[in-house]
Parts: sequence; C-alpha cells; structure tokens
Amino acid sequence: MVKNILALIGALVILVGAGAYIKVGSDIQKLDKGAIPAYMDMFNSVLKDGDPAKAMMKEYTVEEDVSGDDVRESINALAEEYNMRVTGYVKMFTKEDAKPNEVKEARIFSLCSLHIAKVFLNYSRFFGGFMPCRIMYLQYGNGDAKLITMDLTLAIYGGYPLEDEMLDLAIHVNEAMIEIPKRAASGDF
Repeated sequence: MVKNILALIGALVILVGAGAYIKVGSDIQKLDKGAIPAYMDMFNSVLKDGDPAKAMMKEYTVEEDVSGDDVRESINALAEEYNMRVTGYVKMFTKEDAKPNEVKEARIFSLCSLHIAKVFLNYSRFFGGFMPCRIMYLQYGNGDAKLITMDLTLAIYGGYPLEDEMLDLAIHVNEAMIEIPKRAASGDF
C-alpha cells in the first residue's frame, strides 16, 4: 500500500512538473535568447554580494590623477562623440571631513539621445524609467574614486526580442554607456 501511495505521489509530481514546464517553457521560448543568461548573471551577482543594486550596475575605477572636474570635462566631450547629449549635471555634495570609507564627493551626469528616447518611449513608456542614462561620480575620503552607470543588458535582452532597428539603437546606447565612463575614468577626451 505504501509503495502504491509513493508511486501515486511520484506520478503527481511528474505531472505537475511537466505541466509547469509546458506552461513556463513555452513562455520562455518567446524571450530574447540573451534573457536567461542576463537574468542568471544578475541573480549570481545578488547571490555573491547580496546587493541587487550592484547587480544592475557597471563600475569603473577613476585613475588617481583624474579629478571630478576632469571627469566632467571628459564626459561632456565624449558624449558628443557617441551622439549623446548631457541633459543634466548635479554636484550632489562635497564633505571635506569624510572618513576614508565615506563618500566625500558625489556628482550625477544625465545623458540621452533624444531620437533614441522617442523610439523607445513609443515602444514602451516604461523605458522612461531608464531615461536619461546616468553616470555617478563618487570620490571617497581616502581619495579613491569610481564611476557607476546602469548595466543595460536586461533592458536590451531581458524581454521579447527587440526589432532590428531598436536593437541597433539599444546597442549604440549601451556601447556609449560603457565607453563614456570607462574612458572618462582615465581622463580621456
């Protein structure tokens, strides 16, 4: 009797599992082929560090001899090179007596391509939550500085595949938001 009950439970588990696979599996097939790897990268980062914000960002170390003002000049120059516009800049604060591991200075740069923004807002108004793209400059009391920007991988590949034109535009913005802070971190123009 116990053997029959266990066999019945096993059969039910298999049926439920198969049904879930059929339902979810067919929905997953609709996603971009990069969706699952992108979500897994984010999930693995959260498991490693426990920090969901870090999992959605890219970080670049600013070279020692590059000041916050140098970064600002660099971002302004590089934005034009990538057909982006600096749509905002805010020096959030400076704390002269910051401890070594405390943020001493924080600045936010907002960048956007107006043409690309229109295309994506017409596709989904929720892309507005990613606009404008931001780069944050943080300098710590010990002098270390970082540039942080959003990782746009999930915005590009995390849902249904984008149409070819939109994919090309998204890849362009992603490239700009990788290259601008990477190059600004070394004071490149």
